[in-house]
Amino acid sequence: MSLKKIYSLYRTMEEENIIFSFNGVVTADFLTVILDIMETKMSYLSETSKTKKKVFNILVECLQNLYHHIDDENDLKRDLKKSKSSIVMVKHDQESYYVQTGNYIDKSVVSELDERLIKINGLDKEGLREYYRETLDNGAVSSKGTAGLGMIDIARKSGNKLEYEFLEIDEEFSFFSLNVKID
Repeated sequence: MSLKKIYSLYRTMEEENIIFSFNGVVTADFLTVILDIMETKMSYLSETSKTKKKVFNILVECLQNLYHHIDDENDLKRDLKKSKSSIVMVKHDQESYYVQTGNYIDKSVVSELDERLIKINGLDKEGLREYYRETLDNGAVSSKGTAGLGMIDIARKSGNKLEYEFLEIDEEFSFFSLNVKID
């Protein structure tokens, strides 16, 4: 990357009000480091403790989703960079915070994830609470040790619809982008 591109990237991040960004592999150890960095950054912002807690909790959920849903089942025959790489950004404007994530996902899970997110976005506060309890009571735990509560919890905590997009990359992968607005 040329030095001019570094400045251009810096300016873009400034113009977009990005207060934190990370690109790479989210590991258990690094998850702790990211959260420590954001906790420090949030302490410098003159926000209510309620807002700071909300942003931090949603960031935790988003990072856990990235960590738990990294595709390692087929790493030997896949592009390791695509199966493990992700991006996380926290943006702040005058009115809201945004936690934005992106990661490669196997195309075979796009339809199921899309249906789940459509359902989540179609529910009101009470509906989300009931769906959360129903999912919890179902007791189904995935091979990755999760119960599928992450996206429901993110929607509940943010109080907003989840913005997302799937971008087809190749015959195996799509790129899943998520934007969570926090008022």
